[in-house]
Amino acid sequence: MQEIVQYLFSGITTGAVYAVIAVGLSMLYSSTELINFAHGEFVMIGALAMVTLWVRLSLPLPLAVAGAVAAGCILGLVFERLAIRTARNPKPITLIIITVGAGIFLKGAAMMVWGKDPFSMPSFSSHESIEMFGAALLPQSIWIVTAALVLAGGIHLFLKQTLTGKAMVACAVNKKAAWLSGIPSEKMGILAFGISAGCGAVAGIFIAPITMSSYDMGTILGLKGFCAAMIGGLGSLWGAFAGGLLLGILESLGAGLISSGLKDAIAFVLLLLILYIRPGGLFAAKEAKRF
Repeated sequence: MQEIVQYLFSGITTGAVYAVIAVGLSMLYSSTELINFAHGEFVMIGALAMVTLWVRLSLPLPLAVAGAVAAGCILGLVFERLAIRTARNPKPITLIIITVGAGIFLKGAAMMVWGKDPFSMPSFSSHESIEMFGAALLPQSIWIVTAALVLAGGIHLFLKQTLTGKAMVACAVNKKAAWLSGIPSEKMGILAFGISAGCGAVAGIFIAPITMSSYDMGTILGLKGFCAAMIGGLGSLWGAFAGGLLLGILESLGAGLISSGLKDAIAFVLLLLILYIRPGGLFAAKEAKRF
């Protein structure tokens, strides 16, 4: 029983990271109807920027976090301006291929800047674990889960309760009608990319103390975040959040109780099952619009 509780704690921690990544993907899709397969590289940028600012430059933690998030947001804005906006044939498949190419470019650029060696980073608070139900809960896990909840809740309120958020959603529903209504669709697209990239950077910041950070860490994290978003229902923020937690818990239980070699396979097997049983995800498209 203690082992299962420990696996659950580990799964919730990992799942919260997947949830943050999935929320960023879903937020961008609900605002622009674009799937960004370079999203995992913004997770990598956030982690490596945090290592540079906090560990190497010894900046205060709040300032280092703000700087890493700003780096992700600025990079997202540049990415939208130079790669997406300049596309001459902005069909969905064309834009997806552009994001894949951008991800490869960002990975190569990060390798040149930070090198191939992985980096470690200390926890944000005490290293002493908290004993609960006979299992150990790391303080960093609490940081990750709290950040995921605050981020998902904040984006939900932004999209549903603010004029700017509603304008972003309107541009995704009908870009031409939104433009005729006076909504600057180009600015909304830039803002959506900036926020989405910032979400990826946040995931990288909070995962850096519990794993090694390297130039190639974003690929698998981005794919698992995409799986979580699809499992929960692409376009649904809370569906993406639930999908991330579910994926993390099942991965941890599968690796601990069956075989560690199944950890990465579980995400894609679960995605296939969801697509066969419920193609719209746990939250169907009609339901996702309410969240």
